[in-house]
Amino acid sequence: MQKQISNLDKLTLSNDFLFKHVMLRKRICKHILEELLHTEIADITYLEAEQTIDVYPDSHGIRLDVRIADTANTHYNLEMQVKNPVNRATGKFLLPKRTRYYQAMLDTDMLQKGQDYDELSPTYIIFFCLFDFFQDSQRIYTFKKRCLENMNIELADEAVIMFLNTLGTKGDVSPDIQSLFDYINSNTINSNFTREVADTIVEIKNDKKVRDAYMTYEMRMKDLRDEAHAEGLAEGKAQGLAEGKAEGLAEGKAEGLAEGKAKEKTATAKRLLSMGLSVEDIAKATSLSVEQVETIKAE
Repeated sequence: MQKQISNLDKLTLSNDFLFKHVMLRKRICKHILEELLHTEIADITYLEAEQTIDVYPDSHGIRLDVRIADTANTHYNLEMQVKNPVNRATGKFLLPKRTRYYQAMLDTDMLQKGQDYDELSPTYIIFFCLFDFFQDSQRIYTFKKRCLENMNIELADEAVIMFLNTLGTKGDVSPDIQSLFDYINSNTINSNFTREVADTIVEIKNDKKVRDAYMTYEMRMKDLRDEAHAEGLAEGKAQGLAEGKAEGLAEGKAEGLAEGKAKEKTATAKRLLSMGLSVEDIAKATSLSVEQVETIKAE
């Protein structure tokens, strides 16, 4: 029990569990969205936090940290991204296509059967990144679809992807957003807003329901890690068996070829002996040693 509590006490805002609970505080979350988008938001409503969307039974489900809608029916998905995930097999970074999949799943989940496409709500997928994915030092990278032949033409699908680079040095952000970035990076409190965030975190950590939820969360993460480890062991064992079988086949094939080649040399040597050639000449013709030809002759 004490270990689980200690782990919770050590969490910072960059942890997705704590990030979700802070963003569930309406005043903080609403203020962040207003400061990022430079607009006033009358109110926000929380859709199911940390919702897993499985649109089809065999589809790849996605876990959303925080999903919100405002009074104008604009939908927001906020995500904390500490690491820059990469496919070990291909070496390709996963974040760009993850946003593509998130957008597709959000839209499919949002549009019920029989509804028109124009009923899709405007969406913002916002990643708080503790790394600079695009290596251009921008504080915010905002993506909308535009025509390559004429960049002034925008595809008005009302879908926006934003990567917030907490390490960025280029581009303007409000003082509160910059102080939030500083707080995420180093736990530094340098504004009234980050003081409010820090106080909220203390309050959250002292909430018994949150502590219980974190213990459940930790156990679930451990189960997932154990399952992944077991799957990895099984795959490794299967791969090892397959590789062993392949190696055995290759060795058997090589041995068979070598044995066949040796028999062919022996048969050739016998024919040449019957023709009266010397042992030395036969050894040269067949690449056998003189001793080997002598043995064949003795037989």
